[in-house]
Amino acid sequence: MPVIDLEMHIPHSESDPSIEAMTKGRPGTPFPQSLPRPEGYGFANYGKVFRKSGGGATKEEAPHDDGGLPKLVADMDKGGIETAFLLGADHDKIGQIRRTYPGRFIMPVLLNPMDGMRAVRELERLVKEEGAGALRVSALYNSLPANDRRYYPLYAKCVELDIPVRIYTAMSYANDRPYDLGHPRYLDDIAVDFPELRIVAGLAGWPWVADMVALLRRHPNLYCDTAGHHPRYFAQPGSGWEQFLQFGNTLAQDKVMVGLSQYLFKAPFEDLVADYRKMPLKESVLEKWLYKNAKEFFRL
Repeated sequence: MPVIDLEMHIPHSESDPSIEAMTKGRPGTPFPQSLPRPEGYGFANYGKVFRKSGGGATKEEAPHDDGGLPKLVADMDKGGIETAFLLGADHDKIGQIRRTYPGRFIMPVLLNPMDGMRAVRELERLVKEEGAGALRVSALYNSLPANDRRYYPLYAKCVELDIPVRIYTAMSYANDRPYDLGHPRYLDDIAVDFPELRIVAGLAGWPWVADMVALLRRHPNLYCDTAGHHPRYFAQPGSGWEQFLQFGNTLAQDKVMVGLSQYLFKAPFEDLVADYRKMPLKESVLEKWLYKNAKEFFRL
């Protein structure tokens, strides 16, 4: 059976460096004549937390020819990836990517809730004219929790357009903003106020695993994905995933989708899929995680 991947990133050679600089810069509104930031502060702290085996912070990789989207699609074919949720694409490239690779990518849009109805109209345009397939919300970038009312017009438009929203749901290691901006509790307000809205909690809510599991059972249209976490650690004792794995194999088995995050782990797609197949899940549940749940959720 093929696989649907809930977190794939556009190749660096085809991405806009200014987007990463903006999203991983200072939270909030830029201020004129800002002073230099302390070394290792903000998103740079990820390099300290996730050190390489030799110690020290991870270094930015030198630019190289990564083959762009043609190679990415070829690697998807090799790894059995039928469709992927593609992060990082410029909005003006969504239509072209979809036309060049029909059926291969679900293209989300990332909009500023501070833009009000202009953002709502842009969301509608991108969906109807360019084929965008989801809204993406990340408090990690703007420090606005996902239940902030400024997002609500966008959520209402998602219901009207019948597209889902993927919401960053995990702890942040960026130490220049609150650690709990992605707490699952914010999803509860959204699901209560928009019961028809299809929501996927990206990154599955670690370390608030118990809250995540409870909310998955509480709200029919709330799902989650495993992006950002290597499959080998889910079944490791003491990892904090014990309850997630227990319920993901039983009562919440229809609510979990796989995010391979291959761009993070630098492993072939087929190796990551093989690691999922080694997890202590029933075979029928594994096929749901890898494919069936996402196919139903995105109505593919």
